[in-house]
Amino acid sequence: MVSTVGESPKLEHKGYNRGLILGLTMAESMLLLVFCLLLVAAAMITAERKQRLDAERRLVQLEEQNRELSSQLVEMQSKLGTPLSAADRAAFEREWRELVSARQVIDQLKMNGVSPEDLATLAAVAKVLAANNIPLDRAADQLEKLLQAGIKPHEWPPIINLSEAGGYYFTSGSAELTPAFQTKLSTSIGDQIADNLQRYQVDVIEVIGHTDEQPISRGTSNLDKTFINVIGGQMPVTTLQPADNAGLGLARAIAVANVLKADPKLKGATVLPMSAAQLVMPGDILTTGQAGDVKERRRIEIRVRRRAESLQP
Repeated sequence: MVSTVGESPKLEHKGYNRGLILGLTMAESMLLLVFCLLLVAAAMITAERKQRLDAERRLVQLEEQNRELSSQLVEMQSKLGTPLSAADRAAFEREWRELVSARQVIDQLKMNGVSPEDLATLAAVAKVLAANNIPLDRAADQLEKLLQAGIKPHEWPPIINLSEAGGYYFTSGSAELTPAFQTKLSTSIGDQIADNLQRYQVDVIEVIGHTDEQPISRGTSNLDKTFINVIGGQMPVTTLQPADNAGLGLARAIAVANVLKADPKLKGATVLPMSAAQLVMPGDILTTGQAGDVKERRRIEIRVRRRAESLQP
């Protein structure tokens, strides 16, 4: 006969082990789960409460701004003296809202680190692009084309110097071109100017007449009465009779400019005759009174530039 006295405790201990999870009973495990859910719910409630408090704080700020704007509106209306009509009031309120919106945009830009100087620079860049018919979204492509063409943004067109020392002569004391000088202006010099116009994308040709400091013996000048007709082609260059170096420099610049204007290679460009007289020596140096017969100083300088505004280097 087999005894069963010792088996009952062992079975009870085995059944008890079946109700344990990580050393906890089922009841303890459920309590732990409920506690974790309560923690999660508390965190969610806290976050939602914070969002609600932020929204309420923002609403209070907006109400305060609205009261402030309303008081300012009332104050401004009282200063006007007479009540506004419905249409005027609507227009006034619309413009006022636009000003407030603009102020908010400026405040937002300041928060993002954008200064008024940055905005002014961007506006200047946009103005230059618009003046040159370059859309903002194509500005990068245009710059890339210039760089690929070998032109750096700070590179300036060369100055063409045509001095008597180089064989470019006028008739003594007048603006009449020698035949050789006129031929060079129509051929090699015109080709060089046309190349610069294309290469640097410019449209203005400046012709500057320079002289030395030898005085001119003629007592009177007729430039005021004749130079417009000479530029327009109604009178020949030989009509011009300058009485000083300033007039002589301008008369010679007009003679060169008329030849360049007639060159079909330079069609579309604006030619501007100017005079520097005896003031500017070669190398862009102001004279201090260096008298004498100096062929290098008796010259024509041709510079090209763009009519539209240019960015500063």
